[in-house]
Amino acid sequence: MSGEVPRQSTRLRRVLNGPCPEAVPALVARACTLVGLLDIAAGVFPRFRRSRMHALAEVLPGALGPFAAALSLSAGVLLLLLAHGLRRRKRRAWRAAVVLLPAGAIAQFTYRHSLVGVLISLLLLAPLVRHRDEFSALPDPRSRWYALGNFVLMGAGSLLLGLVIVSVHTRHIVGDPSLSDRLEHVLYGLFGFEGPVDYTGTTSWTVGFSLGALGLLTAITTIYLALRPEHPAARLTEDDEARLRALLDKHGGRDSLGHFALRRDKAVVFSPSGKAAVTYRVVHGVMLASGDPIGDVEAWPGAIERFMDEARTHSWTPAVMGCSETGAEVWTRETGLDALELGDEAVVDVADFSLAGRAMRNVRQMVKRIERAGYETRVRRVHDLGEGELERVRRAADSWRGTDTERGFSMALGRIGDAADGDCLIATAHKAEGEPGPYGDLKAVLHFVPWGPDGASLDLMRRDRSADPGMNELLIVAALQAAPRYGIQRVSLNFAMFRSALARGEKIGAGPVLRAWRGLLVFLSRWFQIESLYKFNAKFRPRWEPRFVVYAASRDLPRIGLAALQAEGFVNLALPLPRFLRRRSTTARPCAHHVAEHQGIRAA
Repeated sequence: MSGEVPRQSTRLRRVLNGPCPEAVPALVARACTLVGLLDIAAGVFPRFRRSRMHALAEVLPGALGPFAAALSLSAGVLLLLLAHGLRRRKRRAWRAAVVLLPAGAIAQFTYRHSLVGVLISLLLLAPLVRHRDEFSALPDPRSRWYALGNFVLMGAGSLLLGLVIVSVHTRHIVGDPSLSDRLEHVLYGLFGFEGPVDYTGTTSWTVGFSLGALGLLTAITTIYLALRPEHPAARLTEDDEARLRALLDKHGGRDSLGHFALRRDKAVVFSPSGKAAVTYRVVHGVMLASGDPIGDVEAWPGAIERFMDEARTHSWTPAVMGCSETGAEVWTRETGLDALELGDEAVVDVADFSLAGRAMRNVRQMVKRIERAGYETRVRRVHDLGEGELERVRRAADSWRGTDTERGFSMALGRIGDAADGDCLIATAHKAEGEPGPYGDLKAVLHFVPWGPDGASLDLMRRDRSADPGMNELLIVAALQAAPRYGIQRVSLNFAMFRSALARGEKIGAGPVLRAWRGLLVFLSRWFQIESLYKFNAKFRPRWEPRFVVYAASRDLPRIGLAALQAEGFVNLALPLPRFLRRRSTTARPCAHHVAEHQGIRAA
């Protein structure tokens, strides 16, 4: 019995102390959603006249009740919008919620005279104030297309909610207006005008104020998102790029994706010693790193810790795309994250490559056929090309891209012929005979980035759509055959997602689950190059190096996958905006650790 009393007292203390601080944001977000729904319900539905406090309505000024209904409705909508920010510990969402909760409680009491909603709002306000230090996350990088997205979503939501508001006051509607009349009344009301639906008593005021509040709320939030000072996504500065290049000169041979860290639409965090770095991009709250950390393996934990600190500072979801097995081991050991095999990278050892043998017959025949058709190849370093030819290659590659936006993030550099990338390799296919095209005799381009002093990693493949098929095979073979002249001993080709599942699923004896999974991948290959890329890589008899995705929780995988697809350019969630909404800052915004280092303090 003596041991039972301490256990009971411990449980009592836990109840009195409330939830642990780390769980407060998620709990507050759920409670905020509930309060928001209660505020909306309080503003939409008529008062309960049987309430004990209904006599208070008789002494209120005529417009105060309708105004309270509109205020309750507006507060509820805003609280629903803020719930996601509270879950992500955003400081600005906390400030807005602290103001809106009392306002919604006052509006509920004034219009509905119900103490339940008021008590729930005030009870939620208490943990918000008590645990205010848990809501310290900085704002995300901003894009002005959010303004148009807000207008579309808020407009549609206001229209549907407005139809509910117009229809719930059935006892006070004059006549029997049709659905089109009610819809017209909502549209007029959102702009502050009277519509064709008539009500008895002061109900028309209540409906008019509520519709006007929805329209005003849509306009204000859209204008705020469009005109607020922009916080652009961090970019790679010249100093960052110089430091990364110095690390790649020493340790670039470790990871074939290392040179892609020099994309200038990525940000970077360095280890405290400066001997390692992690590059990343933020997409819809997901902090995406790619490949292994750059630099000395012994310094990787310091760079990873800085990366995780940056994610916590902004309440971003950390994730790593395409890291190697060694990288996945270090990430999971240092952070407690999980890793999942994503696919395999095709790596060809130049010394072992040959077109001889039965296994290479298809590639050999295709190359010979194209050469007989009059095509020739040239493999050169970027610094060996003249500026005129480089410009022609750039324009051709851009014209042959096939998509409106440049694809790539983890395995693409995003540029050709930059003066700083002189060691990159360019393989081109030419056809002198026949009518010259818009780019002369140029018919196809392959671009390789350095992989340490003795390797190359495929960046992009572009070809003229009118050229004979097999241009990519021709140029890969040409690059592999020319590699020894440039001291290249290994070449990384494309990355094949879910390669092992495709390979095992087509073998005899594969189980029903594996066959079903392969069937799904083949089906998805209609839109994404999954099976075709695997089969293309397999032609060159490469060795396969596994690549992994590192993530915090399984529930984050769909969000991480969508963010990765958008970062790679396969999905574009951005909406086109008018030119005046597309302003971009010309200066890079440093990450929190950069600010801390320049101020001489350690970022929290």
